[in-house]
Amino acid sequence: MTLTRRHVLSAAASLISLGILPGRTFAQDLETIEVFKTATCGCCHDWIAHLQDAGFAVTAQDLEYDALADLKQTAGVPEGLVSCHTGRIAGYVIEGHVPAADIRRLLVERPEAIGLSVPGMPIGSPGMGPEDQREAYDVILIGRDGATMVFASYPAA
Repeated sequence: MTLTRRHVLSAAASLISLGILPGRTFAQDLETIEVFKTATCGCCHDWIAHLQDAGFAVTAQDLEYDALADLKQTAGVPEGLVSCHTGRIAGYVIEGHVPAADIRRLLVERPEAIGLSVPGMPIGSPGMGPEDQREAYDVILIGRDGATMVFASYPAA
């Protein structure tokens, strides 16, 4: 039997549930998300805090607006799915205010995809204000072929 990342994460989850390992998962310990943003974006700082609170290690880099737009285009984020910041983790692109739980799910499921996006800046998404005032929004999976599908949906509060 070949030991894959999925096997390791599954075993870790079992050990955590039995109390043998501490509550932080291997995915959290092994993965650092790089975040690219503009220096003046306050909600980007709040999203980074959300990721850190969820146990992710985060490095952030400020870019000029045009350089950030170029990065998004080069990474394969369709124009209609952009937001204010872009992250990279484990070969995936994370565009906008994607919840940490959905990033974890992406890392476990490992779909053939460019990554995830929460287009725009929906109120109540992580980093965008109180969740009890949340607008309905979807987390979109961007396929390597450019196709998109809903990865997760969040109803209005």
